[in-house]
Amino acid sequence: MKKHGQMWPTVLRACVAFVAAGCAWSSVAPACAEGDPFRLAASRLELVNPEALGRAIRDLSRQFEHRYPRGQEFLDRLGRCGALPEVRAALERRDERALEQAREIVALQREALLSNPLLDFDELLVIRRRPIGDPRRAQDPDKGIGKYIGLPQQSSWQLHTMAPRAWDNEIAILRMPTPGRAASLRTLHCPAGERLVSEMDLRFDGRRILFSMRDAKNLWQIHEIGADGRGLRQVSRGDQEGVHNLDACYLPNERIAFISTAAFQGVPCNRTVNVGMMYVMDADGGNVRQLTFEQDHNYCPSVTSDGRILYLRWEYTDIPHVWARMLFTMNPDGTGQRELYGSGSYWPNSIFYARAVPGHATKIVGTVTGHHVGRIGETVVFDPAAGQGIAGVVQRVPGYGQAVVPAIEDKLTLASWPKTVHPLPLSEKYFLVSAKPRPDDLWGIYLMDVFDNLLLLMEVEGQALVEPIPLRATRRPPVLVDRVDPTRQDALVYLQDVYAGPGLRGVPRGSVRKLRLFTYHFAYQGIAGINHRVGADGPWEPKRVLGTVNVETDGSALFRVPANTPISVQPLDKHGQALQLMRSWMTAMPGEIVSCVGCHERGPDVPPAKATLATAKAPQEIQPWYGPVRGFSFLREVQPVLDHYCIGCHDGQPCDGKKTPDLRGNQGRVMTLRGGDPRVKTIEAGDVEKAAGSADGVFPPSYIHLRSHVRVGGLESDLRLLAPGEFGADTSELVQMLRKGHYGVKLTDEYWDRLITWIDLNAPCHGTWREVVGLKRNIWDHPRRRELRKLYAGIDEDPETYPLQLPYTGATGVIPRQPFCPSAPRVECPNWPFDQEQAGKLQRQAGPAPQPLDLGGGLTLDLVRIPAGQFVMGEADGEADEAPRAALRIERAFLMGKCEITNRQFAAFDTAHDSRFEHKGSWVFSERHLGWPLNGPDQPVVRVSWERAMAFCRWLSDRTGRKVSLPTEAQWEYACRAGSDGPLSYGGLNSDFSRLANLADLTIRQLAYDTDGRYTADIVPRDTRFDDGCLVTAPVGRYAPNAWGLHDMHGNVWEWTRSQYRPYPYRSDDGRESASSEAARTVRGGSWRDMPKNARSACRQSYLPWRQVYNVGFRVVVED
Repeated sequence: MKKHGQMWPTVLRACVAFVAAGCAWSSVAPACAEGDPFRLAASRLELVNPEALGRAIRDLSRQFEHRYPRGQEFLDRLGRCGALPEVRAALERRDERALEQAREIVALQREALLSNPLLDFDELLVIRRRPIGDPRRAQDPDKGIGKYIGLPQQSSWQLHTMAPRAWDNEIAILRMPTPGRAASLRTLHCPAGERLVSEMDLRFDGRRILFSMRDAKNLWQIHEIGADGRGLRQVSRGDQEGVHNLDACYLPNERIAFISTAAFQGVPCNRTVNVGMMYVMDADGGNVRQLTFEQDHNYCPSVTSDGRILYLRWEYTDIPHVWARMLFTMNPDGTGQRELYGSGSYWPNSIFYARAVPGHATKIVGTVTGHHVGRIGETVVFDPAAGQGIAGVVQRVPGYGQAVVPAIEDKLTLASWPKTVHPLPLSEKYFLVSAKPRPDDLWGIYLMDVFDNLLLLMEVEGQALVEPIPLRATRRPPVLVDRVDPTRQDALVYLQDVYAGPGLRGVPRGSVRKLRLFTYHFAYQGIAGINHRVGADGPWEPKRVLGTVNVETDGSALFRVPANTPISVQPLDKHGQALQLMRSWMTAMPGEIVSCVGCHERGPDVPPAKATLATAKAPQEIQPWYGPVRGFSFLREVQPVLDHYCIGCHDGQPCDGKKTPDLRGNQGRVMTLRGGDPRVKTIEAGDVEKAAGSADGVFPPSYIHLRSHVRVGGLESDLRLLAPGEFGADTSELVQMLRKGHYGVKLTDEYWDRLITWIDLNAPCHGTWREVVGLKRNIWDHPRRRELRKLYAGIDEDPETYPLQLPYTGATGVIPRQPFCPSAPRVECPNWPFDQEQAGKLQRQAGPAPQPLDLGGGLTLDLVRIPAGQFVMGEADGEADEAPRAALRIERAFLMGKCEITNRQFAAFDTAHDSRFEHKGSWVFSERHLGWPLNGPDQPVVRVSWERAMAFCRWLSDRTGRKVSLPTEAQWEYACRAGSDGPLSYGGLNSDFSRLANLADLTIRQLAYDTDGRYTADIVPRDTRFDDGCLVTAPVGRYAPNAWGLHDMHGNVWEWTRSQYRPYPYRSDDGRESASSEAARTVRGGSWRDMPKNARSACRQSYLPWRQVYNVGFRVVVED
């Protein structure tokens, strides 16, 4: 590159002219102002903010006192400056005096800000790079402008994803300007072969520089050079074929942390990209060890003041990939990996180039950006100690006094200005940054502060300057003791109290009996995919069940886990059902003791350390899950349950004249899904590879049929912390049906566990990638992954092989079909049933129409009067829990809410409640893609527990002086029937409910809608003959009422009752109406997601009183 060395002095002489304050303008002007001194002056004044300048001068005067002696002088001069609007107006009139005023104002800004004592260094390291195309380019129609200045095209990429091309760039030294000296630039290292140089880091002594650059084989490697430009060497050895090593930082213990693709994994949402994870090596490139075992990339390692590594981790195990990048920290030996900031929040999407603020224990600064916009964005200061999400934001810079709006958007910062990247904190208030303040500006190096000053230090015409680092020695952080024991392959996990923290908030103590532990088999490059690879609408990758451990009665647990393994934990109830989903993972180093307090505990949630029952015992070994660790495969783990209990009826033949799902395992055909097409197609195929060649997902028919009857989070469920039990197995129709004794089926404990585990794991189909795409597709990456994981992590296992490599053998036996329900004797009930006319007559006889209840603020709650009377409770042809039928008498008339309680009405009691939304399937790219809202003011409140519903009733009782409560089961069914004795108050199961109820109808197909014309699998059961016009919950009162004027007794949402869920015969005096018990409570009426058979007047379901269920609300009764 001799030609560059010859060219640059000329370029610099021509283009770089920064001057002492008040003498002249920079010769480098915005393109729009070239040649016109008035336009140039006006342009420069746009970057001067007198109020901001005054704030900075006063701050520097207070902070540094005698080290900033001219503070008062600067303030006096600022006071004498003309008002900027007047100066700008004079420039518009081309007033010569305004030119001088403008020069004085700009000179004052430079003098005052360059006198900052924090600028106690003479030189900056920078990278000078000629952008692709127009150096002043302001926009890109798709991915942002970072790729034009040598940054990855989108924020999910690393350097190795950038196609090799010639770059005119170099590592340079910028001589800092002072109030009396111009800035200058000189070459430190100009790479041979026009290779891109990037990702610099300066050693603590200021003498050596790490950077990333391609080697002769076109692989990225870590290089090092002296600060004097001598001693260039390649640090990473580059002895592994196909492995990139990049983005390194010096560690206090003389080792080097860096990102490597040696894991041989593919980015799940972009199968062409291989994943980069954190490794560590000696200063000579030897003794490499893998530190992280992630699903997706790590980025931008740096060192905090206490000696830990700060880095960005991208993860999306069943959560939206666009927003799921969190800041993590860990010790230099890989121990102590923990999230620092970003979990459970849609804003910000990413924080690249994060660095700890010197002199502050917890603040950090970084570049906030979106997903498909590259790494250029906005500079934001955070304090993770203050909280997650917006609570942890100190300030956007610039943005003094402005609230940060936490926008939920994929391309978060695409349209924001100024554009910034690579912030380098000098303190918590002052920063160096590479910036493009306005669309027509160049990329230059700026001094930025929290007061909204943005001072240009240097720019070069036709070039971009990035990655500013003061060239000086800095305090070496403390060297942390290495706690890894290389002789071990395990680690210890200590959980002090599983109930601590918000993850299990509201769950009664004693509910958690065990912890389920599982790990992942992350994707290979070229095989991963966003469309139905491992299951229908997720999960992203196969999951491998490690087993379970017991939880002590005080909530503690102490157990061994395999080291160097990403592990997720699910707390299980007495039925083996997950009470919460950990959609992330923890990783322990060999010999490490990982300690956590509770479930998603943070800050103020953390109780003090205490002695626990677990610490009084020896650590537990993991109890295996029905055999060795293996990938969860539907055919191997769930199909045997179907073979034993189901295929006697579900064998592909009509049953009782009706078509039933074929649940056999071996059918000689498969069902396929393609992204963008909601239809499930059936093809005759025995060759997985052949089928996978024409489809995104290939599944056995029995899987698709069973999957249609379960509700799971899918590929990308709500990023926020879920309510306990949000996707609990008992919210799925399959479990509800089997627990009622479907056709006499009674599962063994093991078979129940297999079904529930399948649902809790997000209903996967395949347990290996070989099952997904066949053997040939991973013939290269699979052995390379095994080889390098053994070399760098000491792990020697083959997740593609099942412990018992036996082909699926088909049915093992069936049980005889049982009658649906014993024939029920006729129950006599005088004067019942009765028709609608009689219902109205009885209602009028009971008394006048009641007055609404006053909720305050102009809100009311309408009631209807339900007369006393008798009816037959239960259904002759219903489920087993609806028998035996019995005639019951409602002794006293009562008032009942005309409609279900709405979000608006509930907010009068609890303003913080959020009914959230029903999750959309597959991809999520903006707020409108998150799901279908359930929190409209007139929609029924949902995700409200029985306990909170009763609290609402008590609040309303106190407010009105009336006796308000939830209805008993008897009251509810009596009011719902309104004299009818059929399955539904309006007719039979085949009646057209379009105008009468919000049930699973034609609109349910919209659940398959994904985003922007894409679709996920259309498999949710529904009655396509009818269209009620609403997908999820409808505003209350939309549908015609029953004979007593009650709306939505069928569908919309299930409704809590006061009654415990107990067997019939129903008796009101057997304690089932007691409000003091923690027993499960009955819900009635069905919901928008249910077919008519589950919304019958007699149909019953139940949930524990603390549960917040997505389709359960309530209505009230008044009994006085």
